[in-house]
Amino acid sequence: MGRAPKTTPGRFGSEAGSAGSARTVEGVSRLPETAAVLAVRRAVRGWLTRFGPADPDPPVVAVALSGGADSLALTAAAVVEAAAVDALVVDHRLQPASAAVAAEAAARALALGCRSARVLAVDVGTDGGVEAAARRARYAALDAARDGLPVLLGHTLDDQAETVLLGLARGSGGRSIHGMAPFTEPWGRPLLGVRRATTGQLCADLGLAPHADPHNIAPEFTRVRLRTEVLPLLEEVLGGGVAPALARTAEQLREDAIVLDTLADELLRSATDGSTLVVETLATAPAALRKRAIRTWLLSGGAKALTNKHLQAVDELITGWRGQGGVAIGGGRPGNRLVAGRERGRLTLRLGNDCHRTDDTS
Repeated sequence: MGRAPKTTPGRFGSEAGSAGSARTVEGVSRLPETAAVLAVRRAVRGWLTRFGPADPDPPVVAVALSGGADSLALTAAAVVEAAAVDALVVDHRLQPASAAVAAEAAARALALGCRSARVLAVDVGTDGGVEAAARRARYAALDAARDGLPVLLGHTLDDQAETVLLGLARGSGGRSIHGMAPFTEPWGRPLLGVRRATTGQLCADLGLAPHADPHNIAPEFTRVRLRTEVLPLLEEVLGGGVAPALARTAEQLREDAIVLDTLADELLRSATDGSTLVVETLATAPAALRKRAIRTWLLSGGAKALTNKHLQAVDELITGWRGQGGVAIGGGRPGNRLVAGRERGRLTLRLGNDCHRTDDTS
């Protein structure tokens, strides 16, 4: 959906001219043209050109604003490069002063030139830990409030490197180290090629003091320890360049995955027989395509929280058939889990109370 690149003057003027000096952005007519400002603007402009809606041109977008340096920098650049920006500020209500922090972020969004700024208060549950629960609540609130607009997120190259390391630790295959995609509708990540230091410098150039979330330095969170302990150690031991290398790896794997997923979709169509899959068709396919096809089939049937162990067990119904019972898969209804089985040369997915031996004469 790309469009021809162009210069978008925006609210604060064009990029032409020499670099400006640091100053507070509130009340001024344009952004200073420092190296950090231009780097973030180029990243946002490139994303809008490649992924942004064609109408209007430039597009209208929403930005998830936490008040931290990354999302502040993203918001400032988006206001210049997009036709209009709606800021969405999620208040997780996990800290005593969270309401005041959210209100301050919304006020800054308006001062930067956003068309609107809304505070979204959420209730964070406990399932899966605080990090996971907060993430679910945040994304649900953003999705409900975005009014059909793509939502830009402030994830940087450093966040991408942390995500890849977390995926490596899980050991669940190439998909787990793809990292974050620049666009998975409706979520856009224009800053995946921008370092965290650059967003911090942009805020300094604009005279903005980002909010420092205490959770971002709390050692009980795995991602925080990766950021503050593991990555610095890797940089020291390997002589630098680790974060960009991890981000490049993720990008290359995503490109390969696009091709594999396309081929796997073709295999799935060939193997589909109603709601079942033909074992013979799957058995002759390469493992990488077969497992991808199985994964898509399971998810479309209501499976949740799939792991490599699940996929391997279902795959063995094809490649290692010895009359074994079905495979319990997360999903279904309370008291009735999903069970993948093999019957008469077909893979089936049904609700069941237990996993039982399934006879197959094929």
